[in-house]
Amino acid sequence: MATVAERITMCVNSEWREFAVGRDLEPSTTLSEFLRQRLGFTGLKISCDEGACGACTILMDGKAILSCMLLAVEADGHDLLTIEGLPDDDPVIEAFAEQCEPGHGTALQCGYCTPGFVMTTRALLNENPTPTLEEVKEALSGNLCRCGCYAGIAMAVRHASEKIAARGGRA
Repeated sequence: MATVAERITMCVNSEWREFAVGRDLEPSTTLSEFLRQRLGFTGLKISCDEGACGACTILMDGKAILSCMLLAVEADGHDLLTIEGLPDDDPVIEAFAEQCEPGHGTALQCGYCTPGFVMTTRALLNENPTPTLEEVKEALSGNLCRCGCYAGIAMAVRHASEKIAARGGRA
């Protein structure tokens, strides 16, 4: 049986923090619950709480993860990025906000799924700044949008890729 450390540290949105297990969080606390309830990062959403919708997606060490599927203690020593940690001029955020084209529509309607899609897109474009439509669909396949904005979301990813290229490859 693995033992849980008495203290854990994690870097959340570029700030290293230390927490006491048993005081600041319980060993059974999910990372999504911890980030939302304890640290106040409410941009990530908890929808299904079983890893099926992608609303709770954050980046851990640069990779998209479902924070509801990880215990907070498993983030010990890792670098976490929530949507609040992205700069306001992030090309992905801009592209999602600006997307509204005839035939494709908006990238967001109710907006509940948007943070998960943005963070998944951010991870995709960090690894592949010019994905094909098929690569976009594959990368976003774990994210659900109840409003059905998939065509607009795909276009927003394409536009974010174009914005990154226009900035000389800088995200």
